[in-house]
Amino acid sequence: MKKLFSPAARTIFVLAMALHIQYPAFAQEKQSLRILDQITLEGIPGVTYRYGFQKGISDESGAIYLLTDNETWLYLSHLSYGSWTLDPLAVSLAIKNGVISRKEQLHGLQPVSVIALKMSEEKDKKILISDQERLHHDAGAILGLDPVVSGIRKSSSFGFDPVLRGFKFDQLNIVVNGLQSANAACPNRMDPPTSQVALNRIREIEILKGPHALRYGIGLGGTINYIQETPDFSSTPGVYGRISSLLESNGDVWRNDARVGFQGTNYDIGVLGSYSTGKDYIDGDGNPVPADFKRGTLGFYADFMASKKDLMQVSVNRNFARDVDFPSLGMDLRTDDTWMGSLKHTRNFSGRNLAQWNNSVYFTRVDHLMDNLLREPRMMDAATPAITQNWGFRSEGEWKFAQGKLFAGVDFKEEAADGTRTRAITMGPMKGKTFYDNLWQDSQIQKTGLFANYLIPVGGTVISTSGRLEVNQAVANNAAEEFAQLHSDVENTQLNPGISIGAQRDLGKAFSLGIWAASVRRSGSLLERYINFLAVGMDPWELVGDPQIRPENNNELDLVLGFSREKISLELTLFGSYMTDYISSVKTNLKPRLATSPGVRQYVNIEEAIKTGFELNFKQQLGANLSHNLGVAYTYGKDLILDAPLPEIAPLDLRYGLRGHLLDGKLQAGLNLRHVLAQERVSEAFGEGSTPGFTLLDLDASYPIGNMLLVKGGIQNLFGETYYEHLTRPIGTNKTPMYAPGRNYFVMVSFKFP
Repeated sequence: MKKLFSPAARTIFVLAMALHIQYPAFAQEKQSLRILDQITLEGIPGVTYRYGFQKGISDESGAIYLLTDNETWLYLSHLSYGSWTLDPLAVSLAIKNGVISRKEQLHGLQPVSVIALKMSEEKDKKILISDQERLHHDAGAILGLDPVVSGIRKSSSFGFDPVLRGFKFDQLNIVVNGLQSANAACPNRMDPPTSQVALNRIREIEILKGPHALRYGIGLGGTINYIQETPDFSSTPGVYGRISSLLESNGDVWRNDARVGFQGTNYDIGVLGSYSTGKDYIDGDGNPVPADFKRGTLGFYADFMASKKDLMQVSVNRNFARDVDFPSLGMDLRTDDTWMGSLKHTRNFSGRNLAQWNNSVYFTRVDHLMDNLLREPRMMDAATPAITQNWGFRSEGEWKFAQGKLFAGVDFKEEAADGTRTRAITMGPMKGKTFYDNLWQDSQIQKTGLFANYLIPVGGTVISTSGRLEVNQAVANNAAEEFAQLHSDVENTQLNPGISIGAQRDLGKAFSLGIWAASVRRSGSLLERYINFLAVGMDPWELVGDPQIRPENNNELDLVLGFSREKISLELTLFGSYMTDYISSVKTNLKPRLATSPGVRQYVNIEEAIKTGFELNFKQQLGANLSHNLGVAYTYGKDLILDAPLPEIAPLDLRYGLRGHLLDGKLQAGLNLRHVLAQERVSEAFGEGSTPGFTLLDLDASYPIGNMLLVKGGIQNLFGETYYEHLTRPIGTNKTPMYAPGRNYFVMVSFKFP
């Protein structure tokens, strides 16, 4: 019988059949998938995808086309939506539905930490500390959840003034929703900008490390952005709300928070309020520490969809504080009354590159009074009423292109401060005399800025470029005679450019690398330019400003190495800053106003200084019901001219957390360990003392009762450690440490409806 096929033909036929059996996908048609924005349901163009050997970019409608199997993972990446993966089962479900939805989440590429405050709706991912932190009377204190942020404390209960990588005060840009800010009316910063933020509606806090976030202003060392909740519209009109209360045993602290809202298809309006009080607490050795305070907020908000494309948002808050102890200062806070309001309009566009345009305006007024009338004995009655007023506007557009995104706009801020100290002598040879000290000199700074931020993928790398040009105009409208004799010209206009460029790239399936470089310039603040003979530093020397002080410059490089797998993630950040004309102060021969002051310092520029350090964050899921995390932060600062440490640099801070989810995730318990090393690198020029290290252990547990009630309790400083933070100012001329609270028990109840 004649053979129909030659040996070679039979071999080719067998191989072809084997390939057809093993790889039926080659005979399949490509499956279509659309990648949609989870909110707008519009297609997302420019999504980079990789599926086995198949790779590409989604088209203008957000569509991709795949030959699928049951074994391959799908890897997706977009500069505005981040990177994410779908396992084979998720790919199959997506093919069945024809869509993949994703929520926009990446608004910039600068190194960033996010403190989440809003409780997640997912049962197994609830952040149980969120309602507790939302109850806090000081929005600055909760920044300490991240080891990268330390804080200067002059009160044992209020006014946590954040320090980020050794940068402090106006070297940090503090904003709400990228816009609103407040200036401390108290020259001693009893009321720093963070203390004026009402936490009732804050969703999360962005800690933008380094000077890269130029969209929101010039943050020489970083930007802290408190982000409010987005409107919650509902197809069915209804009422919602929250009532929470927390009690602490050490200091009899009682915190309360309430909110009631009304929502419908095109509106979300509500009122909110909070009130907290506390008394003296006990340190680890059983000694009392002055810590009285009263703090409250009352607010109103209204979000309206004026049309399908137009969103109007109004917010007004009234904050107050009464009789707050400041044992490390010569006076206490007696009254602090603040108004904060904002109006924002958002216009959304479709079918064009311009996707959104935002216009916002805000105002802030802080009316502050500090005095020493609660102190006994005293040589004089001293009081300082002071007022700061801020207002500004911001206009920003967002353009989306197939391969890029652009933010650009203009903003304006005006800061003004005025206040006079009264000193009525009650003892000694000058008894009966009264002196008036013009501290703020009715000073004013106007900042007008143009900014842009462009993000674009180049191959497998995402590039981010930012730029800002800011005009800074300063003047003292009521210069004191002694200040005018020292500085003949009290007006100054300076031009401050800033630029940042960053690149981020995935290195294989698990690793990523990012590098950012920036050069930014910042003009002196109201305090650094116009304070008039007042002790506002870390030592008792009086300080006097310089209206002509040169802007300080920060040239910084950040390197971020990341590793991420299904149950483990690790991120290491290395940074280095070379600073020129760094603003500090030096001793002078000027005569102080108070006999108790050792002398006068004047703000000056340091020619060269450096800061460098690292931050490490590690997270791991140990099992279905157990996870742990580790965070470490360290900063090194040096004055290159004096060859000496820079002052007020926090020591290495390490945090470890272990959290378990039991009883179907309802019972959640946590252990938090904090270890801080001793700080021996201190500035002798400022009389800074070294501080010992310490270790703290906190425990907490929570359980929901039904769908509306949550109960939580815990112990802070379990072992009753006697300690104080390095940046906490000491008490009195003998520099007695202001110790932190010893062991503290707390219980919280939170009721939400519906």
